[in-house]
Amino acid sequence: MEILYYNKENLSKFAKKTKETDENIIPIVSEILKNIKNSKDSSLKEYTKKFDKVSIESFKVTEAEIKESYKNLEESNPNLINSLKKAGRNIEKFHKRQIPNEWNMEIIEGINAGQIIRPINKVGCYIPGGRAAYPSTILMTVIPAKIAGVKKIICCSPPQKDGKIMDAILVAADIAGADEIYKVGGAQAIAAMAYGTESIPQVEKIVGPGNIFVTAAKKLVYGTVDIEFPAGPSEVLIIADRTADPKYIAHDLLSQAEHDPNASCYLVTDSLDLAEETKKEIDSLIIEAERKEIIEESLEKFGKIIVTKTIEEAIDISNEYAPEHLIIMTKDSKKDKKILEEIKNAGSIFLGKYSPVAAGDYGSGTNHVLPTDRGARMYSGLSTDSFLKKPTVQKITKEGLKSLEETIVPIANYEGFYAHANSVKVRLKKK
Repeated sequence: MEILYYNKENLSKFAKKTKETDENIIPIVSEILKNIKNSKDSSLKEYTKKFDKVSIESFKVTEAEIKESYKNLEESNPNLINSLKKAGRNIEKFHKRQIPNEWNMEIIEGINAGQIIRPINKVGCYIPGGRAAYPSTILMTVIPAKIAGVKKIICCSPPQKDGKIMDAILVAADIAGADEIYKVGGAQAIAAMAYGTESIPQVEKIVGPGNIFVTAAKKLVYGTVDIEFPAGPSEVLIIADRTADPKYIAHDLLSQAEHDPNASCYLVTDSLDLAEETKKEIDSLIIEAERKEIIEESLEKFGKIIVTKTIEEAIDISNEYAPEHLIIMTKDSKKDKKILEEIKNAGSIFLGKYSPVAAGDYGSGTNHVLPTDRGARMYSGLSTDSFLKKPTVQKITKEGLKSLEETIVPIANYEGFYAHANSVKVRLKKK
């Protein structure tokens, strides 16, 4: 990783370059969406054969297949089942706390207004299955939707060469409480959930990460359905002072770099000694890393160690960068909390040396579906709230409406909406 010195003039150098969807991708994805919308299952089968190299007659996963996956996993990796269940319980506990309360208030005498909470009716969760399988993502998407009260939750994940979804994904979907699971991936899965086919029901919102084709498809169907936010390759930014442990930092950076060749990994510190020691640790760890090629490409393209004069400058860089994951490792917890007060943009924040991103990814209960590519400037991560609607409600007495007449009528008349004004005046006429 390259070590750079920070000054205000070169801040833009450190900000990750926006990874725009390849212009060549849009026409390809648009064609897929159009064909799925028009030809439904027949096109879906063609694309599955073309991209996944497998013929699928029935996309829906059966109960027998789920039971078989439990059996296979119990034989091959029984600890994984228990780990998924424990993670699920923590995720459930955390997300239950996010449910907002309905409320009502008297605005003025005779005018009561409030907000009620209603879940989205049908949600689709996309679970990647290409470079790696992510059963944890099923927990992160399905459980909050379930807690929110979504009536129907479906999952789509690409089939393997044997025509089946990976065992761990099916088991995780069952643990999380998914209603239906379908063997379909890529942009074609997004199209199927957005428009509906003979096999796959149309949903109202699609969540979950995916590759560049999936991300492009989600952007293109937005409006027909809702999406959480476009999510790209993983990111981490670490703010650390001289007291931080370079070994911990090196492992945290590599844990993000191993995700994807386009993952971004930044250390921002006011200590040149820490920067140099961390670089040595990284160079040493890469030699034996199991995903060495991916890590090396990621750190070469989007890995930087930035040395600042002060921690305040590090905070400025972090707020400009708006990282998906932000780790803060400083001298003591009081300093961590002080820095936290100054953080404006981050997807998920990890305070202290014993709070690695892996905890949030798998076990602490917070959600790992997070905005990337500076999306944390305007988005929060996936939550129970992502699956809720909040209609407003009002009840007004005749006296309350009378008190509003002089507010409503002049504004409505000025804007040329005379029927609006009349809808008030007719109610106030004496009978």
